[in-house]
Amino acid sequence: MEATVAERGQITLPKAVRDALGLTKGTLLKVELDGSRIILRKSVDDAISKARGKFALDGFDSGEDAARALRDEE
Repeated sequence: MEATVAERGQITLPKAVRDALGLTKGTLLKVELDGSRIILRKSVDDAISKARGKFALDGFDSGEDAARALRDEE
């Protein structure tokens, strides 16, 4: 796959890459240099912040209570 650098330094990631990684508008990417390579990584903090509040706690008052119950089962 290839991407072309536009006049203002922007690139468009191929749709297959965006879909495979769940990248959507506003997703934060970490940019690293490794010699002549550019490495883009999906920001873990961004993924966590987007998932926050999207899961039911199934009767627990907080995430801490749910985690405590799971630890007690082990």
